[in-house]
Amino acid sequence: MIALRSEMEIRSIREACQVAAEVLDRVCALVAPGVNTYDLDQAAKRFISELGAESACYNYKIGSRRFPAFTCLSVNEEVVHGIGSMRRVLRPGDIISVDVAVRYKGWIGDTARTVALGPVSADVQRLLDTTQEALRAGIAEARLGRRVGDIAHAVQTLVESRGMNVVREFVGHGVGRTMHEPPQVPNFGKPNTLEKLKVGMCIAIEPMVNLGTADIEYADDHWTAITRDRRPSAHFEHTVHITAQGPEILTVPPARQTAPAPLSSTAAATA
Repeated sequence: MIALRSEMEIRSIREACQVAAEVLDRVCALVAPGVNTYDLDQAAKRFISELGAESACYNYKIGSRRFPAFTCLSVNEEVVHGIGSMRRVLRPGDIISVDVAVRYKGWIGDTARTVALGPVSADVQRLLDTTQEALRAGIAEARLGRRVGDIAHAVQTLVESRGMNVVREFVGHGVGRTMHEPPQVPNFGKPNTLEKLKVGMCIAIEPMVNLGTADIEYADDHWTAITRDRRPSAHFEHTVHITAQGPEILTVPPARQTAPAPLSSTAAATA
């Protein structure tokens, strides 16, 4: 059942999302050549604790497996769910997707961004730009009376128009007391399908875009998803609140928080 949140609940989710956004900003500021992903994950652990929250990723359980890291750090061909490692040292020209999910006062905040380490190839820059634009396109459809399928179709259409592919094994989701709530928000689909968007819904919209094939496989750790052709992948994510005035992006730090507004005003927050 899809939860429609009260104003008080929205305030709590907004606070959690602001914490997640602050952690994301801090971790991304540390991304540099020579840094390993284990140290980035440990820095995120410290930032989350300093802000009075806890990681929603750490010990996340699927079957008998538990996720061992505090964030998801996915480099180059890694799509999502990368685990920080001292052996994974960042180099000039790499890209890294930083995915932060926190629990703050019982509520979830979830956000992600892909960062480039210095100049990257034209194709990789096009991948980053396309994925970020796809997120904006999805958010633009997150309006009262539209449907989840409208978000999905907007993302897919933009990505495929650039000759790239969306990952189909992973989707966005509702956000609230737990990290993955209804509805699922895929990055592919048909307009005017799936659940109708209503005031009080909070959803994570998160395009995952591959420069090459959409196909993925898993690393030996059974968590990290990797593009099958080993070409790069990018991931951007915001948690969005459906309001009568339009989509409100919740996952921005307090200093940059804005009231619900048309996409032209809120899109800058996806940078």
